[in-house]
Amino acid sequence: MQRPLAASLLTALALALALTGCADPAPAPHTTPATTPTGLTAVSGSSTTVHVMWEAATDDRAVTGYEILQDGRKVKDLPAPHLMTDVTGLAPGTRHAFAVRARDAAGNTSPPTAAVPATTRRATAEDREPPTAPRALRAAPAGATAATLTWTAARDDRRVTAYDVYQAGVRIHTAPGDTTTARLTGLRPGTAYSFTLRARDAADNSSPDSPPAELTTATAPGAPPNTSPRDLAATSAHGEVTLTWTPPETGGPVTHYQFHIDGRFATTIVWGADPPTGRATYTFSAQAKPGTTYTLTLRARLPDGTWGDFSAPRTVVVR
Repeated sequence: MQRPLAASLLTALALALALTGCADPAPAPHTTPATTPTGLTAVSGSSTTVHVMWEAATDDRAVTGYEILQDGRKVKDLPAPHLMTDVTGLAPGTRHAFAVRARDAAGNTSPPTAAVPATTRRATAEDREPPTAPRALRAAPAGATAATLTWTAARDDRRVTAYDVYQAGVRIHTAPGDTTTARLTGLRPGTAYSFTLRARDAADNSSPDSPPAELTTATAPGAPPNTSPRDLAATSAHGEVTLTWTPPETGGPVTHYQFHIDGRFATTIVWGADPPTGRATYTFSAQAKPGTTYTLTLRARLPDGTWGDFSAPRTVVVR
């Protein structure tokens, strides 16, 4: 016997409500903000700029960016993992207060750091003379993720106002002009680095690079030993670039090296049955006009078939 239509509708409605009640609840919105960044510094290196740096915040999901505040007003947004920036276009001889707050993927922002003051340099007459290059740059590891740099001060006809630290051609830190030491953080464990230093004056004239300083950070607990090629050197002449290096200790002969130019894979260098055990040499034709600068790195293929650690980078100017 056919049931009445009204009864059928009531049964279907009850079933739908029951199924809805069994469904997983919608996830709760993410409202927990990231931690406040730490280690904020603000250094004026010229009459119109202030260099702001900080250490990374943490979040239970992910930090996606940072907001830079000048005198309580947001003036810049930066994506993570950037931990430094220049605030430009400031008036000479003016004092400002800078702070930073972190932002996560849900748009939550952390409390801002305590404000740090910085005063731009006073405007001076036209200055085109750069400082001399800093000398005697030294780098020492400070655990697995930090390093300390020391150097001999540069000279300028007026005054050195800042020192810029570069790694593989990219500025990663700025120190005040009245110091000869800097602490670098956020490095990777068991990794080879090569740093150079430039002095800068109030007119933003930069010195030539210092000679490089190298280090390998300590490995993380339980991590395997560093496997990067050692003492990489690069020279250029007649449109060719020649690399030399010492093979890493891998427990077996190294027959393959992966070669990168400016952070991009270029080629695999392959030896036959008797790869070099002392200094290795490789020459390639530079596909760029004279004056072009390359940043070069190598890594070896290990006996288990995986690729090892990258060498410290080397820069070379094509000639």
